[in-house]
Amino acid sequence: MSNAYYRKKRPWLRPVVILSLLLWPSLAKAQEDVLTLEKAIQLALSRNERAIQATEQVTAAEARVLKARAYFMPTISATGTYTRRPFEVTRIIGNQLFIVQNYNALSSAARFSMTLFNSSNIPTLRQADLDKNAEENTAVDSKQKLAFDVSNAFLATLSVDQVMEASKRRFDYAKQALEAARARYAAGLVSVNDVTRAELEYAIAEMGMTQVKGQVETTWLQLSYLLDDESTLQKKLQTPEFLLKAAAENSLTVEPLIAQAQNRRPDLNSLRWRARAQHALILEPSLRYLPSLSFNGQYTYTNEAGLTGKNFNWNVGLTLSWSIFDGLTRNADYKERRALAYMADLDVQSAERKVGIDVRGTVIALNNARASLTLATIAQSVAKKNASETAELYRQGLSQALQVADANVRLFEAEVGLVNARYNLGLAYLNLETALGLDPLGKEPIIEY
Repeated sequence: MSNAYYRKKRPWLRPVVILSLLLWPSLAKAQEDVLTLEKAIQLALSRNERAIQATEQVTAAEARVLKARAYFMPTISATGTYTRRPFEVTRIIGNQLFIVQNYNALSSAARFSMTLFNSSNIPTLRQADLDKNAEENTAVDSKQKLAFDVSNAFLATLSVDQVMEASKRRFDYAKQALEAARARYAAGLVSVNDVTRAELEYAIAEMGMTQVKGQVETTWLQLSYLLDDESTLQKKLQTPEFLLKAAAENSLTVEPLIAQAQNRRPDLNSLRWRARAQHALILEPSLRYLPSLSFNGQYTYTNEAGLTGKNFNWNVGLTLSWSIFDGLTRNADYKERRALAYMADLDVQSAERKVGIDVRGTVIALNNARASLTLATIAQSVAKKNASETAELYRQGLSQALQVADANVRLFEAEVGLVNARYNLGLAYLNLETALGLDPLGKEPIIEY
């Protein structure tokens, strides 16, 4: 696009383009300095050791499935041997010389073995495959718990930052009140008590701001630990969108939520898969009563042909094994595995009932948190109005420094109460999503078997 185009047809476009190019680096940097909840969760899932361990657990389970399948595959091995002897042994039979033992002996063998039938391997493979499915659900559950820990730390850090802002406002108000008290005292309008009370409030506000600053640093350190990223300490947190959903007044029907949670929760599904795996093993001891059949083959070479005159040789065979009596070990294993399977079923039943309790409890907590937020919002609005009016009355000489300080303290406490109410609401909403088997962003887990 030529300069003539800017000058003749769109003269305003050129300065806009130049301004955009100048502001683009700063805008990009501003976006990099903002940390969203989604980005924080992604960092934790890619860097935190808990998430990596969960993935490796699935890899180990997949390896166990491959190991169980190996029982159905043939095994092939090869060996070679060289032997040096002190003497040679020969024999003459029918005017023909046979070397029975060489100075240098070479031999090799290739062996092939395959189990044609072993019924006890079938439930073992089935158990390993079901256990892998359980491990995949456990990994998803572990990552979800990590994501909720990150979300909790994110909300805590965000809340403490807001408390810090409230502490700064309290300090600024206390500073203004102290300056006003000193000016009025210098003018002879108030006694020294007003100055003393204002100085006390100023000192308390300054100390409180220092204490909150320590809390801010602690929560940021905890968040950066979960993310395994120290650069987090230099970023600004963005308020999560789900807080708006949490504050929405909508009635929740508990029973459908319980049914959804029981079908979706990865921890519950993991218990179900493990119970099925235990049931798959019940049959294995009984199948040991059946015989097993294997096929074996061997191909050999030696430079000591001996009397046969053959350097190469081979053989094949079938092996039938049948354990007729094993001291009732199979009976004991059968009883043990039936008991373990029944215990696994009881774990599933207990977990299903616990899901119902979790959903009901989190719904109640969410409703209470919404009510607390409404009350805290009203209290903050009233305290802010009271602090403004009291400060104006003090400037007009119609109130005392004590009243100004008390109004400032009540405003600070109301603002902190509002921050805590928002945090508790967000935490209650996260707990509800946990109970429903959703991640902090409201998404369902995706598991491919």
